[in-house]
Amino acid sequence: MAALPNCPKCNSEYTYEDGNMFVCPECAHEWSQQVDSENNEEQQIVKDSNGNILTDGDAVTVIKDLKVKGSSSTLKQGTKVKSIRIVEGDHNIDCKIDGFGAMKLKSEFVKKI
Repeated sequence: MAALPNCPKCNSEYTYEDGNMFVCPECAHEWSQQVDSENNEEQQIVKDSNGNILTDGDAVTVIKDLKVKGSSSTLKQGTKVKSIRIVEGDHNIDCKIDGFGAMKLKSEFVKKI
C-alpha cells in the first residue's frame, strides 16, 4: 500500500482517499491527487508580516513580544534573528536565538531586515 501524503493545510498524517480526492479528517480539507503530485515540485513561499518573501539565510526582527511556551520568559519586540531556515508547518521559521536557543517562529510575527 502506498503512503498517503500529509494534509497540506494542517500537516495531519491521517488523510484518506475518496475517489480521486484526498481528504483530511482533522481539518476537512480536500485536494485532488493530481494537484498533490504537481505541488511536490513547487517550493514553499513564506512571507513576513509586511508581505516580503523570506528565504533561507535571511535575517528578521520580531515585531511583538512573544511568550515562549514552556518558559517564564518572553521574546521581546525588536529581537534580531539571523540565518533563518524555512520549514513546512504552522511555525514555518526554524532559527537559533541568542539567550533562548533553537526555536520555531511563525512568519506573521517577524519582518525582514
